Amino acid sequence: MSYSLQLYTLRNAIAEDLPGTIRKVAEIGYTQVEPYNFVATAKELGAALKENGLTAPSGHAPLLSQDQDEIFAAAQELGITTVIDPYLPAEHWQNAEDIRATAEKLNAAAKKGAGYGIRVGYHNHAWELESSIEGRTALEYFESLLDPELVLEVDTYWVAVGGQDPVDILTKLGDRVKFIHIKDGNLTTDTKAQQPAGQGKVPVLDVIAAAKSLEVGVVEFDDYSGDIFEGISQSLAYLNAAAEGAKA
Repeated sequence: MSYSLQLYTLRNAIAEDLPGTIRKVAEIGYTQVEPYNFVATAKELGAALKENGLTAPSGHAPLLSQDQDEIFAAAQELGITTVIDPYLPAEHWQNAEDIRATAEKLNAAAKKGAGYGIRVGYHNHAWELESSIEGRTALEYFESLLDPELVLEVDTYWVAVGGQDPVDILTKLGDRVKFIHIKDGNLTTDTKAQQPAGQGKVPVLDVIAAAKSLEVGVVEFDDYSGDIFEGISQSLAYLNAAAEGAKA
């Protein structure tokens, strides 16, 4: 199992010292990261990743609201092979017509991305699970409208906050899921209450096992009340220990 770190977790530290933050990530033991809004920082970030031997298999960028050619060109520069749209607010997920329109836009983005050798994906929050369309969650309905080459990055914490069982949702979405966000906590919208993997209410190891076509598990905190570097270190230690235990 391959693990990465969503750099949004460290946004405050990155704003103060990007190279130093990336160095710390490598020192903790991460070998992969998932950049966010990377167009503006591509050159500096690329240099820091190279210097510390890190790769970025995936990245977040607002494909549906910013210049896609700029995004895909920056992704190429960083070696990102899957660009994931991270966020569409709740109003986009309330009816079938709006969801179809979003799927069409992402399908078009995927065709453009293919010209750059880049795959396109989408990352959920809670509202795609809270909303029901034709007897299933909006996320499941959305998935049924996507072209085969599109992928999903399921944020398993927000699935649970949205009232669904992440293991069940991952099973239903099947091979479409190539990435998951691994986070833990008390399953509320209070992001400060999020915790390192294995310390909250998410059955993290069951969730990972349910994603049968998983390429990368991405550690993320939306926020954290403690030392964030301690938090990401504890998450990685838990995941690595579980992997070692599975081998034994």
